[in-house]
Amino acid sequence: MKAVNRVICFLLLVIMVSCSKNQEPLKVEVYETSASGNKLAKITNFSPLDSKSLIKILPNKEYQTITGIGGSFTESSASLLQQLSKENRDKVLKAYFSKEGANYSLTRTHISSCDFSLKNYTYAPLEGDVELNSFSIDEDRDDLIPMIKDAQSISEDGFKIIASPWTAPPWMKDNKAFVGGKLLPEFYDSFALFFTKYLDAYKAEGIDIWGLTPVNEPHGNGNNWESMHFSPEEETDFVQNHLGPKLETEGKSHVKILGYDQNRAGIKEWVDVMYKDEASSKYFDGTAIHWYESTYEVFPEALQYAHQKAPDKYLIETEGCVDSEIPKWQDDAWYWKKEATDWGWDWAAEDQKYLHPKYAPVNRYARDIIGCLNNWVDGWVDWNMVLDRQGGPNWFENWCVAPVIVDPDNDEVYFTPIYYIMAHFSKYMRPGAIVIGVENSDKDLMVTAAKNPDGSMVVILFNEGNDTKNFKLNLDKKNIDIKISAQAIQTIMIPKS
Repeated sequence: MKAVNRVICFLLLVIMVSCSKNQEPLKVEVYETSASGNKLAKITNFSPLDSKSLIKILPNKEYQTITGIGGSFTESSASLLQQLSKENRDKVLKAYFSKEGANYSLTRTHISSCDFSLKNYTYAPLEGDVELNSFSIDEDRDDLIPMIKDAQSISEDGFKIIASPWTAPPWMKDNKAFVGGKLLPEFYDSFALFFTKYLDAYKAEGIDIWGLTPVNEPHGNGNNWESMHFSPEEETDFVQNHLGPKLETEGKSHVKILGYDQNRAGIKEWVDVMYKDEASSKYFDGTAIHWYESTYEVFPEALQYAHQKAPDKYLIETEGCVDSEIPKWQDDAWYWKKEATDWGWDWAAEDQKYLHPKYAPVNRYARDIIGCLNNWVDGWVDWNMVLDRQGGPNWFENWCVAPVIVDPDNDEVYFTPIYYIMAHFSKYMRPGAIVIGVENSDKDLMVTAAKNPDGSMVVILFNEGNDTKNFKLNLDKKNIDIKISAQAIQTIMIPKS
């Protein structure tokens, strides 16, 4: 009997080893962008590797639902596209909005002028016109509206638009200026009307606005370009008692209102006021944030706090860019090197300068988007889609970098590495995707993952280091060995099983 048992145990062991050897590997498609030259290149070599690192996907651990990922329509970008040949204009818009391109799903635009406009303007210029009979979006008809409509015609899946004013019409403010100042309480109702007029005017052009923020950067911007100051209490009052009820009575309550719309580090005091009680939070659909507080810090504690304060509401990054920097033309290597700077390098207070070291633009984007996704952020919107070789145009000469740089004089287009970083997320992580859990044994790899509405899964990794890394990717009982290049980002697609 003992001999029979030994034979049975031996046969079971042989079967187990055989099954292990013949186990079907995890099926994946891998796309990589790297400092060595890959640009969303498909990786096809998956030979066995000495993989010390394990990345395990946990599809049953579910977090936030993705609203979308994309960039912003600005007058600067729109005016530049108008100066290109039709071939290059179409090339840029298809790169952003077609399924073959980045397939952007969430966007933003400005209401009246912003720093990335060619001049100061407002849709309601007539002082004292409280009924806004002078309201007109004619300033947008030559460039901004055509850019949005052309993008709409290209996008098969469609995209959401968040619209933000940088300021109310100057005559509604205490300083009567485009820059700085506060909205006078007697004009709260007129400013609420301003939003509904805008929504109607754009809808008449065939453009539906998905969401609004009451104002861009309510803390101001150092009184440099269009701005208007709100305290958390003032903005909450405006939304609770004026904008929200106005949208409701006009049958526009489906339009989302996202409060705050400035840097993450200051979010706690805002969500404490916005979501203080049922009355204050009723008309807020979520919170909008920017990344300019630091060139490297994601502020996970602040993001988690905001989520916990209002777990059923949106938490969307509405703006980020390489700022205070003239872009480098046709120089991919620069975007991977720690040579860029930002406003804080020159302007930040001494006790805040540590938050603004020089950085590699690619690193900043990849780290930030992954960090946001891993801390309850459900949407991420880049700033300008297109700028020129100077980093403009804009009336304030506030030069910045965009994923696509153009030379309108020579009708040339340059897709910087930042464009490919954005596409790694927007193209493969679709609206309605659910962020899922990941176990990652390698502290030098950043990883996030999501389950798309079609059942496919996407894993995105960033290797900031100077060494190639091998890792084993595990899902359920299936594994595959993968290599990621030095200074590289990878998107791994796992089809629905």
